[in-house]
Amino acid sequence: MIILDANYILRFLLKDNLEMFEIAKDCIVSNTCLIPNEVLAEVVFVLLKVYHTEKQDIKESLTSILMYDNIVITDKETVIKSLEIFNNKNLDFVDCILCAKSKEYTIKTFDKKLLKCINS
Repeated sequence: MIILDANYILRFLLKDNLEMFEIAKDCIVSNTCLIPNEVLAEVVFVLLKVYHTEKQDIKESLTSILMYDNIVITDKETVIKSLEIFNNKNLDFVDCILCAKSKEYTIKTFDKKLLKCINS
């Protein structure tokens, strides 16, 4: 199994370097690839803060890649739910993961925005 780094996923999504895009695309569509949640969080951060990508576009593009049969991610349903929360709430992506996990775990936090999400 191949683990994908954030820059590999970014080149695939952004297509801003055609040579790197083709290499990433070939790898991603042809192999079983693991995307760690930490890498996914970095991708979200870079798309939002560096490339100023709209939340809706981030949600759609990442949900799309996560639906590939050969993409492995820990708790895919929770991550996809986290992307939905991210699109609809004013929370960091990691807090969105915690909010999504709050349906099955008790989350302890002092973060008022996260608490509001958990309690909604």
